[in-house]
Amino acid sequence: MQIDKLRGKQLDQLFDAILSLENREECYRLFDDLATMNEIQSLGQRFQVAKMLREGATYNAIEKETNASTATISRVRRCIDYGSDGYATVLERMEK
Repeated sequence: MQIDKLRGKQLDQLFDAILSLENREECYRLFDDLATMNEIQSLGQRFQVAKMLREGATYNAIEKETNASTATISRVRRCIDYGSDGYATVLERMEK
C-alpha cells in the first residue's frame, strides 16, 4: 500500500495533533497556522469533489460547483476507486 510510504514519526505527531482537536474552531486555528490558504482550500475542494462523486454527480456538475479542474476530479476519482478508502471511511461516518 502506498500509505505505508507515508508513515513516519513526523506524520504520526501531526495526526496525533489533529486527533487531539476538540472542535471545528480548533481545526480552523491549527490549519491556519499549519498551511497556506491555498493549500487548505485545495484540501476542502478535494473533499467536496469526493463527496459529490460518491453522490453520483457528473464531472461537469462537480467542476461547476467546486471550480475543480477535471484533473483534480480525476485524481480524486482514482483515490476513491483505488486508494486507501480514506474518503469512504470519513464520508460514511459523516452520513450517520
